[in-house]
Amino acid sequence: MMSVITTAAAGDDPLTRPIITDHTAAWLTPQPPIRVFGNSYLVGFGGLNVALIDTGKGLILIDGALPQAEPAILANIAKLGFRPHDVKYILSTEPHFDHAGGLAALARDTGATVVASPRGAEGLRTGRLAADDPQRGYDSRFPPVRMVKVLRDGERLTLGHTVVTARATPGHTMGSTSWSWRACEGQRCRAIVFAASLNPVSTDDYRFSAPANKAVVTAFARGQAAMRALPCDILITAHADQDGATSRFLTTPGACRAYASSSQRKLTQRLKQEAG
Repeated sequence: MMSVITTAAAGDDPLTRPIITDHTAAWLTPQPPIRVFGNSYLVGFGGLNVALIDTGKGLILIDGALPQAEPAILANIAKLGFRPHDVKYILSTEPHFDHAGGLAALARDTGATVVASPRGAEGLRTGRLAADDPQRGYDSRFPPVRMVKVLRDGERLTLGHTVVTARATPGHTMGSTSWSWRACEGQRCRAIVFAASLNPVSTDDYRFSAPANKAVVTAFARGQAAMRALPCDILITAHADQDGATSRFLTTPGACRAYASSSQRKLTQRLKQEAG
């Protein structure tokens, strides 16, 4: 079981108060910002991806990592020559502390609007995991985000010359959302997907096979199908080390389909283990 500890010090900032787990050091391994393709960059870490899109009329950020990661994210944005105050929107994949913990501080310090799915927005506003979240038993709270703009599956966010589409990929959480857009370099264009987690992670006492959790298993099937169907030249996973990946993004043909298949295999294996 993953242990989660929130540390505080006198005079600290409650929105960047560190959350420490057994994985924190690996998740926040420093990495220089890099260009993925065209107007799209990564400004995150060795184990947690944070994406940045330059739309020509402002910046879009995807995910916010842990609360204590906020200064490093802003520094990486600046290293690329951009101004943090030009971030207009911050898109959320899921209301878990490792991806949403930094959103409140980032929104405060950039003035950006946070965007999430309807269920994702509920979690962000409370800073707690939903009652039907398989990881609810961790009770891993994070700074809540009071103001959240909601985008439903298939809805689009347009800023400058970029259109980002919300793609519902539920399972890991019921409100998990992946984000897709096109980036171009001259006449060459690529479909980019920033994928929410799709792995069946839970507390030790949770059973995906329990009748009460049938909706979660059904949601995984929907999320996997949606991921398989996405145009996907470049895949960025919210966890940079997802499925043993050694690169911060993947350009392998069929990467999104492989990601969905890996999720299906893991869930099938988990259900078999529970049945045994």
